[in-house]
Amino acid sequence: QVQLVESGGGLVQPGGSLRLSCVASGVIFSVNGMGWYRQAPGKRREMVARITDTSASIYADSVKGRFTISGDNAKNTVYLQMNSLKPEDTAVYYCNFHTWKPVQNYWGQGTQVTVSS
Repeated sequence: QVQLVESGGGLVQPGGSLRLSCVASGVIFSVNGMGWYRQAPGKRREMVARITDTSASIYADSVKGRFTISGDNAKNTVYLQMNSLKPEDTAVYYCNFHTWKPVQNYWGQGTQVTVSS
């Protein structure tokens, strides 16, 4: 059974940095994309950043230039480096793995990121 485990969340002051990590445990094959999503209270879950198995990445406009996604396919691990954090970045952050054979999405349990002075 595949499980995704996130770590690295916490409380940080505006302008600070955090690095999120997500590791997939269990046997997982054919990963063709990994990503980070977030959900703030009262809002829908939104895509933050995604990276493909060829290292192509996309970002939400709100985090471009501040966040960087990276992945290690061999270790089934994805990271999110978050710099210049703002209060509006406060949310629960979820990692996601997408496989193509079979087509399936896996989600982590979420890690809280709070940006506040």
